[in-house]
Amino acid sequence: MALKIRWTTRADIKLDQLIIYVESEWGDSVVQAFMRKLYDFLEILSEFPEIGSMQYPEKRIRGFALTKQVFLFYRIDDNQIVLLDFFDNRSDPKKKDTL
Repeated sequence: MALKIRWTTRADIKLDQLIIYVESEWGDSVVQAFMRKLYDFLEILSEFPEIGSMQYPEKRIRGFALTKQVFLFYRIDDNQIVLLDFFDNRSDPKKKDTL
């Protein structure tokens, strides 16, 4: 049974920021390819929620590299997957600790 995916406000905002950046740097076709990749992954994630590696066991936070630049953090809560954050791997790694 596929789990429902819920977006946090933070994940939604970070994705919007990421899209704006990618579009300004590489254009609309790269944004479209990224979004296709993201939504294809979310379909797989809903069926196989433990696909991501455990990043913060004490908080039950898992992560998955969508691309070599973008990492998605999420948590499995009851019958849903909660998308927590998108992290640009080119950013300061200390920013990941704010999850």
